[in-house]
Amino acid sequence: QLKEHGGGSVKSGNSLTLSCSASGFDVNEHGMGWFRQAPGKERELVAALSWVGGNTYYADSVRGRFTISKGAPEFVLVLQMNSLKPEDTGVYYCAAHERPYCSGAPCTSGGNLKKEAFGFWGQGTQVTVSS
Repeated sequence: QLKEHGGGSVKSGNSLTLSCSASGFDVNEHGMGWFRQAPGKERELVAALSWVGGNTYYADSVRGRFTISKGAPEFVLVLQMNSLKPEDTGVYYCAAHERPYCSGAPCTSGGNLKKEAFGFWGQGTQVTVSS
């Protein structure tokens, strides 16, 4: 089970950190990612990380502002969000690949970036950015 922590409401230009904890689930060797879903829109991949190799992927809309990384022992995944914009508003989900043993660049490209590749999901946390 995955669970997100750290959502909230902030003003445009500010920062927010999201964390993801895992229980009953070994994230080792699973690719992981953060998705978000804005009202009335499809759930989209924001950032992804290969557990082995440390390769990353960022959506164009967040590249240079968001950073995905492994967390401290308490949290397995972190998303640092800087220079937030109103268009970053949405429910953010922590997710892990259905299939383990994904490593390196292939883990963060092609079909491994599709929503269907992620079989484990958190419940989501709301992020609201006001102008």
